[in-house]
Amino acid sequence: MKTAALASLHREHLAALDHAYERVLNEHGYTGVLLYSGHAHEHFGDDQTASFTGYGHFMHWVPLAVIEHSWLLIRPGQRPLLYWHAPQDFWHLPPELPDEPWVKHFTVELTTEPGSPSLPKGRFAVLGDVDSETAAKLGAELNPEALTVALDELRVRKTPYEVACLREANTCAFAGHLAAREAFDAGEAELDIQLAYLAASRQRESAVPYQNIVGINRHAGVLHYQHYDIQPPQNQCSLLVDAGHRYRGYCADITRTWPGRESSEHFSALIEGVSSLQRRLIESLAPGHSYLTMHERMHRELGELLAGHEIVYCSADAAVAQGITRAFCPHGLGHLLGLQVHDVAGRRRADGTPLPAPANHPALRLTRELEAGMVLTVEPGFYVIPMLLAPLHDNATGRDINWALVEELAPHGGIRIEDNVAITPDGHDNLTPGD
Repeated sequence: MKTAALASLHREHLAALDHAYERVLNEHGYTGVLLYSGHAHEHFGDDQTASFTGYGHFMHWVPLAVIEHSWLLIRPGQRPLLYWHAPQDFWHLPPELPDEPWVKHFTVELTTEPGSPSLPKGRFAVLGDVDSETAAKLGAELNPEALTVALDELRVRKTPYEVACLREANTCAFAGHLAAREAFDAGEAELDIQLAYLAASRQRESAVPYQNIVGINRHAGVLHYQHYDIQPPQNQCSLLVDAGHRYRGYCADITRTWPGRESSEHFSALIEGVSSLQRRLIESLAPGHSYLTMHERMHRELGELLAGHEIVYCSADAAVAQGITRAFCPHGLGHLLGLQVHDVAGRRRADGTPLPAPANHPALRLTRELEAGMVLTVEPGFYVIPMLLAPLHDNATGRDINWALVEELAPHGGIRIEDNVAITPDGHDNLTPGD
């Protein structure tokens, strides 16, 4: 999107936040709210800090993910006041306010020292990674739950500006996925594939919205595989890449799986099967649909896929009823996406009441009904995970599983196909570029 068009959308986004915060603060009886960007924390017994990402509600206003020790004061009917921390420093490059139109929406006060600003008289809340001593000094309520829940809800339905940012994040991330596949096809190791991804998506490793998952062969069956082998494998069966990008704070979260030179025909066919399942699920997305129902449909169709490929001898319904599909796919169908990869309020109704995942689907992160403006992931999967399949082997359920074929598929690890989709008033908009 061109810069001028994005700037116009951002102005509309900020104006909408002005009105929404005024309504919420008045409803909850607050004079205002102070949002803290956060700061990096040192490792215990060390002077090195962990990677840092700003607080989501701060980034909802300020499109910068790594600004530390800054504060934003929101009061109904007044211009937002941004306390911008820019220390005088020769060890590190101090942050500078960008030359962008959104800055004019704020009154900006530059601060050179970390520390909270003072607050005027009134009832205030302070939100973020703030200690109780600081909150007491401010005379503000620290992270009050009712207000936090209400502000979380403002992030559920994205503005056109936010959708544009998520689309751009997807475009950048997908360029990385294409480069990762090329590196895999060239016989590179997991670390080389990771570096190819970062180079093509134009980001440093500390800036990714979550640690990229780059799993070759059996590693593709570890859902959040966290390492990068530095040597290529002797046999190349499969590659799973779950990796994203952050644009102006907004996150892409894309997964692709590809067969390798030594991939079995069964596995290649299963990749197409999971991909087709994912496309059917996306095509059915629309406002008013229950995501829990979509998740349950995923399991039914996964059961059909297992039966169709003779991985199970029973019917699809029996595979679901006996927990076989959950053993082959233990995670949820997807989650809300935005300023956080697993974005807020996925397990709450719009009024803030909890909407927990059911006992037989505890990993499902999105349990509410779909609404226009939501952005979510759709990510069905199939994995050979020994610790989940082993309990089925020696009981009655095990007789319905083709263990010889499972053993053949085990070296491939698993399959996940994941796109990022916006819910529109009349259906959906897939933000992830096509393969």
